[in-house]
Amino acid sequence: MKKTYYLFNPGRLSRKDFTLKFTPVDESGREGTPKYIPVEGVSDLYCFGSLDANSALYNFLGKAGISVHFFDYYEHYTGSFQPKEYLLAGKMQIQQTLHYSQAESRLKIARKFVEGAAFNISKNLRYYQNRGKDLESSLKKISQFGMLIDSSGDIPALMGIEGNIRQEYYRAFDLILKDHAMEGRSKQPPMNEINALISFGNMMCYTLCLDQIYHTQLNPTISFLHEPGYRRYSLALDLAEIFKPVLVDRTIFRVLNKKEVKSKDFDFHVNKVILKESGKKAFIRAFEERLNETIKHRTLKKSVSYKHLVKLECYKLSKHLLGIETYQPFKIWW
Repeated sequence: MKKTYYLFNPGRLSRKDFTLKFTPVDESGREGTPKYIPVEGVSDLYCFGSLDANSALYNFLGKAGISVHFFDYYEHYTGSFQPKEYLLAGKMQIQQTLHYSQAESRLKIARKFVEGAAFNISKNLRYYQNRGKDLESSLKKISQFGMLIDSSGDIPALMGIEGNIRQEYYRAFDLILKDHAMEGRSKQPPMNEINALISFGNMMCYTLCLDQIYHTQLNPTISFLHEPGYRRYSLALDLAEIFKPVLVDRTIFRVLNKKEVKSKDFDFHVNKVILKESGKKAFIRAFEERLNETIKHRTLKKSVSYKHLVKLECYKLSKHLLGIETYQPFKIWW
């Protein structure tokens, strides 16, 4: 089975026959022991350190269908190398563009993204409510905001509702987490440990959604809830709204409450907090375990992983755009 590889150290990536050769390089330019990765076992690469590679290597990766995602020191996603879109189809491109350009068609899809996100957020809160946390007030307010989704008249109003739901949700983090305080959502830069984990986790979820979109006929630059913009794959932002509560937030609750990530795993600066390599590794380990968990799918009648659920969401959206089946967002049913 193919899997994701994470490259934390700076180094040189090259081709060795049908194998990827990664040679770590330290700050003084000294090379470490090379590591070899069989190319047929790689689905994609996440690069958190500087990577030295040439065009021949990227040609090799492109032919093998391997994506490479890049991040800077401050955990910001900076871009991706994506192989040639091998599944893009003209009919899908036309329908996706039409649904975006027609205001009501776009709004219907955008509402579904917010509906799914709100449901999964509430499901998270109910999980902890059933374990002795007093979250009734947050659940009530989120429910009230949720009732406004279907009556939202345009995208800005809908985004405002989504923002209010998230704000109330993040207030509840202080009751869910044992030894950390949320102190409000802060990003670019994050101001404390929780915000650093949220920013890092959301970025991981966004990149996951982008990678799954690549394996469908959808165009990642044409979105419905978020505005399409230059140099960003905004459809991945749309899909990530649904899956962040399930994949990112549950992982954050786990790593902090079980002390898998501790204060020593963060770098504290005057105006920002970022994850050290140890913190990134601990979070990614838990995140990968979450992605590989399986659940019995009610429609397919078989076990599927959380990661595969993201691809299934892409397929559902594709069917909606082609007029085959009305899109319904993923909602936790267990």
